[in-house]
Amino acid sequence: MASPFEDTYPNIDRWVNEHEGWIEIGYDVDSPLNSFLRALDAGGMSWEGLDSYPSLDAAFQDLDDALTEILRDLYGE
Repeated sequence: MASPFEDTYPNIDRWVNEHEGWIEIGYDVDSPLNSFLRALDAGGMSWEGLDSYPSLDAAFQDLDDALTEILRDLYGE
């Protein structure tokens, strides 16, 4: 049975559990990156979000939408 997170953000779930990628949330003051949310995998940075979002839900939705295209490009689905 899928969790509410998996139901709401299926592409984030697939990115982490099937593709073995990961996401980073938050700011690193010592980094040149300004994005609040990032998706990475063994090849490096795959996606960077905006500098800020009105909510965590908005950030996750932006990432989930972006991962739709990234996963389609990777797996041809």
